[in-house]
Amino acid sequence: MSDLPDRRNFLRRLWQGGLGLLGATGLWTSWDLLQPLETSGFGGKVRTVSPDAVPDAGVIEVPQARSYLVRIHGEVVALSQKCTHLGCRVPFCDSSGQFECPCHGSVFNRAGEYRAGPAPRGLDRFPIEVLEDGLIYIDTGATVDGAAPGAETIDEPPLGPSCAPSAGSE
Repeated sequence: MSDLPDRRNFLRRLWQGGLGLLGATGLWTSWDLLQPLETSGFGGKVRTVSPDAVPDAGVIEVPQARSYLVRIHGEVVALSQKCTHLGCRVPFCDSSGQFECPCHGSVFNRAGEYRAGPAPRGLDRFPIEVLEDGLIYIDTGATVDGAAPGAETIDEPPLGPSCAPSAGSE
């Protein structure tokens, strides 16, 4: 009967050790799950084309970054595809040479600057950088607000007819 407390002590310590091990593995797993992951695709840095591929008067759509690349005064700029009014996707109209929102008629010039409609400002921009591989990387995790209405850096009138019948009418 004298070894009964020793056996109880042994079993109690065994259970405490097992529970301690279980708690430690739970903490270890939680720590791994709480670590931020390297972001790729939208919300991170998106690899695109070389700066030479961006035309002087055209637009390159980058679907993975939900943006457009344009060249303004020799500098490559990444514009968000999202309208600053209510967030509709704003396509580029080849016939007019402008961005025209099909939802509510906001119009932006090729530099993403406000021209007409209910949008409160121009298209937002994403920071870009050219890395060692010579390609443009768009940082879609950071956004720079578009210019206020009235601030136009390029003087390009519409090239032709609008793609959306209501563009510029609101």
